[in-house]
Amino acid sequence: MTFHDIRFPARLAFGSGVSIERKTEITSLASGHERRISPWAQGRRHYLIGAGVRSLTDAAELLSFYEAREGRLYGFRFKAFADFKSGALNSAPSPTDQVIGSGDGVRKIFQLTKAYGAVMRPITKPVEGTVTVAVNGVETTATVDHATGVVTFSVAPVAGAVISAGFEFDVPVRFNSDRIEMTLESFEAGRVAAVALIEIRG
Repeated sequence: MTFHDIRFPARLAFGSGVSIERKTEITSLASGHERRISPWAQGRRHYLIGAGVRSLTDAAELLSFYEAREGRLYGFRFKAFADFKSGALNSAPSPTDQVIGSGDGVRKIFQLTKAYGAVMRPITKPVEGTVTVAVNGVETTATVDHATGVVTFSVAPVAGAVISAGFEFDVPVRFNSDRIEMTLESFEAGRVAAVALIEIRG
């Protein structure tokens, strides 16, 4: 088990930065044209934390969390404040926020996803108690695996039915360094150097 189902303390994430990495392979042709392909279906998120840590208490909590994860060894949940809901950040999740599949009368299992234009991002760490599901716009009940983001219906939705969901979610991440540094600035104040996190998959 290389993942701890625990969320990084949200207050220690204030002031964090985020970047999204894509992998694009570009081949220049003899004609001067380019051929561009991407082996990645989704972008990979990177976060920098530590900017909001100012007290020794907070610094100690961050160091303790890091040690408990054994540095880069174990993953954990991270709330990305710029992107943690199925819909608008200023609205509560609605069961019609994201279309996650279509019924065929047989299939009972669907993966939570979030669409960014044509890019579909699997959501594997929904927040417990926030997931709502609808079939053809009518809210209904289903079982949600909060460790995988898999939604299971007791009865398969009928053929052609639109399956949708609303939810909050965390990002599965790990520390991206085997070293973390803290500076003692005064008796009650400490500062932690920027700590890198990276999104994990699988």
